[in-house]
Amino acid sequence: MKIRYFSAALVLALTIAAPTAGAVNLAEESPKAQETAAAAPAAGAAGTEAAPAEAAEADWKLLLVNPWNTLPEDFSVELVTLASCGLKVDKRIFEDLEEMLVACREAGLRPLICSAYRTEAVQTRLYNNKIARLRAAGYGRESAVKEAGRWVAVPNTSEHQTGLALDIVSAGYQGLTKRQERTAEQQWLMEHCWEYGFILRYPSEKSEITGIGYEPWHYRYVGKETALAMRDSGQCLEEYLEALESPTA
Repeated sequence: MKIRYFSAALVLALTIAAPTAGAVNLAEESPKAQETAAAAPAAGAAGTEAAPAEAAEADWKLLLVNPWNTLPEDFSVELVTLASCGLKVDKRIFEDLEEMLVACREAGLRPLICSAYRTEAVQTRLYNNKIARLRAAGYGRESAVKEAGRWVAVPNTSEHQTGLALDIVSAGYQGLTKRQERTAEQQWLMEHCWEYGFILRYPSEKSEITGIGYEPWHYRYVGKETALAMRDSGQCLEEYLEALESPTA
């Protein structure tokens, strides 16, 4: 598999060149996502697991989207709506996600999904809003764009556009801050998410590698085998994929 590391400087330069102050101008997307139902299906109705891939790029669970790897132009996803919150995810992760949330609730906790699949238009709006807030706080144009990209992914570099990522918070504390890590829900999820094929995507000590600041609420589906391997190795997704590309003798 070839992981394409595009120049972060180029992405930033293109963003800064946007003609309107503080905004990225993207045409309204032509949606490629297909929703399969208005409500989540019964447990067990998720799509069948893909056969083991010959190479990492053939495995949908290992799709790498980050500041240096944009969403493929031909990307499409079949979505299912979660009845509990009305948000959408890739249909293939539904069953494992439901099992994880049920187990968390059975432990006496109250996990709440506050964000899941996003369209390009929604990601653009969130990104522009972050830039605007930073400008209002006194950041210059260039520094606002750079800082915004650490917390809200540039459109088409966000995992939320894949349908494989979601933000889960505690119903008792829903703030997207570092304090979230101290909630019982996050502590349970960080300890058990791998059992259901999920990883905490942006650990605090991996920000320089992932390109995204610490988010103790952002979980990404990679499949149970990969999640276990990443838990045991302590690797983030970028490191795991690089190790697959260059196996040790």
